[in-house]
Amino acid sequence: MGEKAGHGCSSSHDELEAKVGERMRTVRHEILVLSGKGGVGKSTVSVNLAAALADSGRRVGLLDVDVHGPSVPKLLGLEGRAIGVAEGGLMLPVEAAGLRVMSVGFLLQDAADAVIWRGPMKHTVIRQLLGETAWGELDYLVIDAPPGTGDEPLSVCQLLPDADGAVVVTTPQDASTANVRRSITFCRQLNTRVLGVVENMSGFVCPRCGGRVDIFKVGGGRRLAEEAGAPFLGAVPLDAAVVESADSGSPFVRRLPGSAATKSFEAVVASLLATIEAVAAPLARVQPGSREAVAEGSSGKGKDGPMRIAIPLAEGKLSQHFGHCEMFALVDVAEGKVSSREDVPAPEHQPGLLPRWLASKGANVIIAGGMGARAQGLFAEHGIKVLVGAPSDEPERLVEAYLAGTLVTGENVCDH
Repeated sequence: MGEKAGHGCSSSHDELEAKVGERMRTVRHEILVLSGKGGVGKSTVSVNLAAALADSGRRVGLLDVDVHGPSVPKLLGLEGRAIGVAEGGLMLPVEAAGLRVMSVGFLLQDAADAVIWRGPMKHTVIRQLLGETAWGELDYLVIDAPPGTGDEPLSVCQLLPDADGAVVVTTPQDASTANVRRSITFCRQLNTRVLGVVENMSGFVCPRCGGRVDIFKVGGGRRLAEEAGAPFLGAVPLDAAVVESADSGSPFVRRLPGSAATKSFEAVVASLLATIEAVAAPLARVQPGSREAVAEGSSGKGKDGPMRIAIPLAEGKLSQHFGHCEMFALVDVAEGKVSSREDVPAPEHQPGLLPRWLASKGANVIIAGGMGARAQGLFAEHGIKVLVGAPSDEPERLVEAYLAGTLVTGENVCDH
C-alpha cells in the first residue's frame, strides 16, 4: 500500500496544486456528495448518480475519497481491480459500466488493510487522486466523500474551489438531519454551493404487496432543506432490491428500471441537473478544455454583455414584496440595450424555490424593492446578482437606469 499511495510524492506542494488545476480543465462539472452522518446511503447515491448521468449520454468520472472505508469498488463490483499507468506517469482510472472510476480502495494491497493516516497524508493522497489521474474529457466528476466534515471533504473543497457544489444526503429521522445540517453549515463556511438535499430511505417499499411503511418517518429531508434555505431534490424509498443491487455490484438505476426507487432517483437527478445547468448558463462557464470564466460570477454579466434581469411585478410595476409577487418580468439585454421582455407567472411560494426557479429561467440579475438576507445569499449561490431598494417603476425604465448607471436604490424595504 505504501508504494502505491506514495505515487508522485517527490512533487512539490505547488506542483501538485497546479496538476489539480490542469486535470480539472477538461472537467465541466464537479459534484461533491456529502453527509454529516454515516449509514444514510451516501455512497449508493454517488454511484447511482454517476450511473444515471452516464446513461444519459454524459461522460462521467467517479472519485471515491473515503480513505478509511472506500465503498465504491464494492458497489460497482470492482474489488481487486488495479489501476494502470498512462503516458507521463498519470494513473489510469478503472473503466467500468461507462464510468471512469478512481478510489483509495484501488491503492490498497488488500481490501482488509486498515488505512492509518493523519490529515496531511490524506490531503496529499486526495490531491494526487485529483491531479495525477488521467481523467480526460468529462462532463461530470462525482466525488464521494466520507461522512462528517473532516479532512477528506475539507481537502476536496479546498482543492476544487470552483466546483459546482455539493449534494447533501440524509435519512428522514431527526437523529440524521441534526448531523447532516452540519454539512450544510460546512459548505457555506467554505463557500461551496449546496446544490440540494436528498432524503434517502424515505419509507420502505414492500417487495410483496408494493405497500409503503415509513420506518424512519418521512419528510425530514424536505424540512431540513426548507430550514436551511437549500433546494430539496427529492426522496428515494428504501427497497430490499436496492440492497441486493449494491451487494451484487450493480447500480439499482440499471438493475431495477421502473422500480419506485429508480423512478424517485431519476426525479432527483433531473432536479439536480436543472439546478446545475441553469446555474452554469448565466455564469457562462466556458467549453470543456478551459476553466476560465468569462462572466463576473455572482455579480452578473458585464453591462455590455448579454443579461437577463428579473423584476418582481405587482400591477405592472416593481413589487416591493419580492417573495409574494404576482408575476416576474424577465428583461433581456444585448449590447447594452433592452432587447426583449417576457412576463411569467410567479411559482407557488415555497421556501428556497425562487433562486432555483429564476436560475432555470436564465436570470443573472435581480432588481428588487426588498429581500431578506437569507434569500440574497441563496441567489448568490446560484450566481445571481441582487439589487435591493429599487423604486416601484416599470421594468424597462428600471433596466435602462441600471444600464446607464443612474438607478437610484434606497433602503431594503423587506428584510424577512
